[in-house]
Amino acid sequence: MTRLPLNQATLIIDAALAEGRKRNLAPLAVAVLDAGGHLIAYKREGGAGIVRFEIAFGKAWGSLGMGFGSRELAQRAEKLPTFFSMLGNVSCGRMVPSPGGVLILEANREVIGAIGISGDVGDNDELCALEGIKAAGLLSI
Repeated sequence: MTRLPLNQATLIIDAALAEGRKRNLAPLAVAVLDAGGHLIAYKREGGAGIVRFEIAFGKAWGSLGMGFGSRELAQRAEKLPTFFSMLGNVSCGRMVPSPGGVLILEANREVIGAIGISGDVGDNDELCALEGIKAAGLLSI
């Protein structure tokens, strides 16, 4: 299994934050996890709320746990609320079904981690996540 190194995780975060500033978004919090769901790196802009870490982490962790991005989690949660209520319980609240969590893949399509962003609306969080992954020369789903 390929690992996502700290320097690449930091590059992803910095590029995602730069995209947020370019778009004049609300202050962001960005977490990058390895494929096992362990935190590699985290940054929070000044002014981002104190619960933003948990939301960003939950978007990334939920993506890894279910095998698809948190946008898809949000869409499925609307259709299957009872199932997602159960997922919230079994994950101890670590799963956040809202856009902004994206899987990170290498060129061979192997999942090597996930990014989660919280701070603006989910669509904008997701845009920044995708830009961060792209800047690191990696793929996303």
